[in-house]
Amino acid sequence: MSANAPGVPQLVYFSSVSGNTARLVEKLGLPALRIPILATKQPLRVDVPFVLVTPTYGGGQGRGEEKGAVPKQVIRFLNDERNRSSIRGVISAGNTNFGEAFCVAGDIISRKCQVPHLYRVELFGTPEDIRSIREGLEQWWRQQ
Repeated sequence: MSANAPGVPQLVYFSSVSGNTARLVEKLGLPALRIPILATKQPLRVDVPFVLVTPTYGGGQGRGEEKGAVPKQVIRFLNDERNRSSIRGVISAGNTNFGEAFCVAGDIISRKCQVPHLYRVELFGTPEDIRSIREGLEQWWRQQ
């Protein structure tokens, strides 16, 4: 994978078969790579700085705030030291029905990887979310 031009964020994302996170990333229209759904697929390895976009699982289901919130595929991806060393921030998607666990996957990743949790988005984002994220990421990335 090659580096992008300065000021253009590279996104890495995971989206389940529901496709909500993929729709969010498509709307952003920024360079992006997808973490494979199936463990049998070739693992994604990233060696340039990126912002991770992830859904939140399990919120509001009586399973505790953090249990199962980060998709297993994202955990596997971040368990690769090369990938983990290239993460610069995280954007999380979730459902406000999760209450306090809304977008908690981003909080968990932010804390464990010591990167900022840049945005929290419901499902696949509103047009306002998309505009804010795109503009904010481009400005934030230039400052990195």
